Amino acid sequence: MIELTIIVPVHNEAGNIGLLVKEISAAFANGPSHEVIVVDDGSTDNSAAEALSADEKVRVLRHEKRTGKSRALLSGFQAANGRWIATLDGDGQNDPADIVKLWNRIETSPPVLFAGVRKRRNDGVVKLLTSRFANFVRKRLLKDDCRDAGCGFKIMPAAAARDFPYFDNMHRFIPALSRRAGLPVIEVDIEDRPRLAGISKYGFFDRAAVAFLDTVGVFWLIRRYSDPVQVTEMKSAEN
Repeated sequence: MIELTIIVPVHNEAGNIGLLVKEISAAFANGPSHEVIVVDDGSTDNSAAEALSADEKVRVLRHEKRTGKSRALLSGFQAANGRWIATLDGDGQNDPADIVKLWNRIETSPPVLFAGVRKRRNDGVVKLLTSRFANFVRKRLLKDDCRDAGCGFKIMPAAAARDFPYFDNMHRFIPALSRRAGLPVIEVDIEDRPRLAGISKYGFFDRAAVAFLDTVGVFWLIRRYSDPVQVTEMKSAEN
């Protein structure tokens, strides 16, 4: 049985994704049984080819057109064979060694979400400002007490990942959605490394407006949630 699936969504990350795949392979050389799924979300560069050439065992799923990070994660969740799922950003800023450091804790853990908190940010001013604005609005409305919801480093049970309600930008609310489903959230400090190639795909005003609207939507979703119940199929005495 595969213990861990590492999912890496990418869009035009040539120059980063190959190095990251090699890092993952090296970090897990003596680690748990695992698989790596790179989801190429409509890249127009050679991201997919670069990932495949970095490790012959990597699985690459390709979207014919760009659909967004949340849809890319959903494709990975649905294809994953691991008992646990870890997500890393394709720009190489998350260090796969941080997963290995946590593994002894993860494999004996009950179902929880491990959410990364970047010790120091290596983002540009625009991305940093939008992140702070989104975190402020999200905390005020959702009260999820998450310090860094936008961090791409997450580790969760595969069954829980596949149960998240899908919507565009769902990935920004994984901690809040986890708590909604009764899954405890444990924050872990991780490294945040500089991007080696390419540019960030974020803008300020478009992302800020969307983040606000999405937060309002998740606020409604959480308030309308009802706990799942156990269902037992009854059989007649004759059976």
